[in-house]
Amino acid sequence: MDENKEVNSTDPKREKVRVIPLSAIDDAPDHPFGVRDDEEMAELVESISTFGVINPVIVRKGEGERYELISGHRRKYACAKLGIETLPVIVRDLSREEAIIFMVDSNLQREHILPSERAKAYKMKMEALKRTAGRPTKNNSPPMVEKSGKTSREIVGEQSGESQDQVRRYIRLNNLIPELLEDVDMGKIAFRPAVELSYLDAEEQKDLSYYIDEGEATP
Repeated sequence: MDENKEVNSTDPKREKVRVIPLSAIDDAPDHPFGVRDDEEMAELVESISTFGVINPVIVRKGEGERYELISGHRRKYACAKLGIETLPVIVRDLSREEAIIFMVDSNLQREHILPSERAKAYKMKMEALKRTAGRPTKNNSPPMVEKSGKTSREIVGEQSGESQDQVRRYIRLNNLIPELLEDVDMGKIAFRPAVELSYLDAEEQKDLSYYIDEGEATP
C-alpha cells in the first residue's frame, strides 16, 4: 500500500488540519516499525514529490511546542528526504496507551512487516490494553478490555486477524537475542523453530547463533 494514499480511521475533513515544521515532530518512543529505504519508500517519495502529502499524519501534543508522531513515520521520512520542511498534521488528544494502540493498528496495514516488528507491536499493544483495563480512557469511554469482556491477547488477535496462540508465538520472539531475531527477519530461521528457540536462555541462544554462523546451518 502506498502510505501516501492510506485512509485514516477518522475522516480528516472532519478534523482540523494544521501545518507544522518537521523539526517540531518527534518519533514515537520505541516505535516498532522500521522505516526503510526500499522500493516502497522510493514510490512514496515520488508520490509526495508529485502530489504532496495527501493524508495528514497523526500526532499528539508533547511538551512545550513539541509533537509526538503516532502515524505517518514513513511520510515524515520521505518529506525529510525531499527537503520539505513542514508537514500537514491532525493533533489528537490521546493518552500514551491510546496512542500506542492507534500506532500499532495503523501500521499493521502495511504490506511488508518483519516478524520482529510484528512481535514488538503485538507486545506493545497487549501491554497498553492491560494498562487501560479498569481505567477510563481520555475521552471517558470504557476501556477496550473491560468493555469487551475479553483478554488483551484475544483483542489483539481478533483485531489483527490472528489466533490467540499465534499472537502468543509472535510475542515469544521478543525473548530471542538480537542475532537470532535478525536471522528470523532474514528468513534464515523459520517462524515455528524460532518460537521454540525463544525458550532457551541467553547463553544457550548465543552458543546456537555461533554454531549457525560457523556451520551455515539453521534449526
